Amino acid sequence: MAANVLKEVCNLLDLDNENKAEEVIKRQYPFQNIEYLNRSYTKSKMLEIFLRDGFIDRYSGYRLIFPPVLRLLSTKFPDSFPFHKNWKMSECHIAYWELMPTIDHVFPIAQGGTDEGTNLICTSMIRNSAKSNFTLEQLGWEIHSRGDLDEWDGLVHWFLNYVEKYEEFLQIEYIKQWYSLAKKKMG
Repeated sequence: MAANVLKEVCNLLDLDNENKAEEVIKRQYPFQNIEYLNRSYTKSKMLEIFLRDGFIDRYSGYRLIFPPVLRLLSTKFPDSFPFHKNWKMSECHIAYWELMPTIDHVFPIAQGGTDEGTNLICTSMIRNSAKSNFTLEQLGWEIHSRGDLDEWDGLVHWFLNYVEKYEEFLQIEYIKQWYSLAKKKMG
């Protein structure tokens, strides 16, 4: 549809009818100026969405890993499983992009989407980056079913058990914050 609208606009320009061409754009393919607000979610909100969606990338159906598990592995194996604070791909293990869950707006904020829970979804960093401000329809993507925490919990229980066994990891603030949240949510 959009390509046909722009074809009509170009045809009108060929006929030197700029006013009509602009009317067609305004009526059939209008620019939507939406104020963009930078989004930032608490770890608590993120964990709520990750648990709700069962640590499944809802755009691919792939399993994702509880974020501090990745960081714990980077602490244990800094050369084999490196982390870079700015996620520099040449210095950060690809698992951070492929398996790290994040929150995405199904209908993008840039296109009028909201911060309501029904518009938030768990996805990987790489798919979130690829999706950007596009709609699922624009990309030809679909939403996969939520995961079942009894089948896959993103290694949350493993993480809690491991950190309780090796409490020195609680010296790392990032791990400590996630541990506290997971402990409250998981019991």
